[in-house]
Amino acid sequence: MSLRLPSAPRSGFLAGIIEAALAPHPVDRYLELIDPMMTWRDMRAKVVGIERRTDRTVTLTLQPTHQWSGHQAGQFIQLSTVIDGVRQSRCFSPANAADAGAGPIELTVTAHPDGFVSQHLREHTAIGDVLGLSAADGDFTLPDDLGANAVFISGGSGITPVLSMMRTLIANGYTGTITFVHYARTPDDVPYGVELETFATAYDNLDLRVRYTDVPGGEFFSPAHLDDIAGLEADGDAQIFLCGPAPLMDDVKAYCADRDIADRLHFEAFTLSTPTVDPNEPITGELTFSRSVTSAANDGRTILEQAESAGLSPESGCRMGICFSCTAIKKSGCTRNVLTGETDIEADQHIQLCINQPVGDVEIEV
Repeated sequence: MSLRLPSAPRSGFLAGIIEAALAPHPVDRYLELIDPMMTWRDMRAKVVGIERRTDRTVTLTLQPTHQWSGHQAGQFIQLSTVIDGVRQSRCFSPANAADAGAGPIELTVTAHPDGFVSQHLREHTAIGDVLGLSAADGDFTLPDDLGANAVFISGGSGITPVLSMMRTLIANGYTGTITFVHYARTPDDVPYGVELETFATAYDNLDLRVRYTDVPGGEFFSPAHLDDIAGLEADGDAQIFLCGPAPLMDDVKAYCADRDIADRLHFEAFTLSTPTVDPNEPITGELTFSRSVTSAANDGRTILEQAESAGLSPESGCRMGICFSCTAIKKSGCTRNVLTGETDIEADQHIQLCINQPVGDVEIEV
């Protein structure tokens, strides 16, 4: 049984005295020698359940420490683990219904071929392991007034945040119509296939549509897949929640734009398309990492990628611009946000390394 320590004192003065007395290390460095789940400030979670429902996924049930304050359906958390002596962090969306802080947390991780952390979590996580955990974040959430129709569209591992939303609606007795459209490679590639079928049988207001892409006659997205869904008309009231790979996201966004319902589309991306460089715009300048006394010729990629190529290891999490773990101070120069295309020349401000490219000479405090 893990010991539970009361929350850190609210008084910054008292907390400062205690931490100063235990210097040079933070309090949690001492407590973890007794029990990794006994924490003063750090939030952690113990692995209490493991299921490998498909040959590419692992579903982890986590019991968080007392600092966990719960999550809203659709939000994400950062999970961290130590691999070969280096702490690695990635973002995942809880699949369980929204909770107020008691836990447990359910995460389903898809081990992608090039997923260093996801592969490790699937192959090496064991019951009793203690992982780092962040507070839930993100604004991909259910509105307070959902209306009479909810449409969830997901692909691959994008199923987890929208499944959390659907579970939350069902747990709260939602009486409107729910349409759940999911795209997967094959029937064996859906970690929640049995549960989805059970929901569809038990709830008359749930319309389940699962489509498979890597089978004979496989079905990729088609407008016909959504055309008959109630509430998706231009004058309808259906709210649409989307999460999946970039091609699916792009197709659904185009569908909604064509039908003038884009204002009712809510989406979360779990991959960031590699930014392209305008072939007519020359790539110039030097990227200077002032703290590391290192520089490199700008090659047009994001600052995070160029820093890693230069042998540096700035903290980073999801690489999608939503977790804010890879921020650093830009001392000078012009950068371009690869998500919005906007440029910025303001000096001495924090920027996100994973979604900003240098434009000419840039000095960054890394």
